Amino acid sequence: MSSSSTLSKQVQFIHEIDKLKYVERMTCLFNSNRHENDAEHSWHLCMMALILAPHSDQPLDMLKVLKMLLIHDIVEIDAGDTFLFDTQKSHDNMEEELRAAHRIFGLLPKDQAEELIEVWKEFEAAETNEAKFAKAIDRLAPMMQNASNKGGTWAQHNVAYETVIAKKQRIKEGSESLWQYAKVLVDKHYKKA
Repeated sequence: MSSSSTLSKQVQFIHEIDKLKYVERMTCLFNSNRHENDAEHSWHLCMMALILAPHSDQPLDMLKVLKMLLIHDIVEIDAGDTFLFDTQKSHDNMEEELRAAHRIFGLLPKDQAEELIEVWKEFEAAETNEAKFAKAIDRLAPMMQNASNKGGTWAQHNVAYETVIAKKQRIKEGSESLWQYAKVLVDKHYKKA
């Protein structure tokens, strides 16, 4: 593959992922009523991971964690963002997201496409230390946003305390201390503390 062909594919991918800035999430920014977009979310998660890495219960390859957090929502360009507490649409839309991963990452040269698809799959499987920690960060951020916004999406959608705990307790697979912090946020909102 020629260098100009490689560059052309990479630039095409870069243009395509700009669409992530237009994927609106349910969660609002801290102390705000403005919804965040997926690009803002991904950037914030990367910063959180860098700062909160010492709270991981396991040693981490931080470059891999950052890759996961940067690319995990790119599939939402095609598949859209599914609200974690949605009662109408299943959050398990793996087939749709996998098709999106192949289409979007497939814009890249083959070796880069394959690498990013594998990193995305690893994040989704949540079996490695890196994926567990990345998932913990991904689940923690909206909790912090909701706590800063008087319950945010929990309050707007009448999400029960037990449902929040059940959906968010996976945080402890990546960090027990971050889970304890997150649970305090939920307990305070639901006045369980």
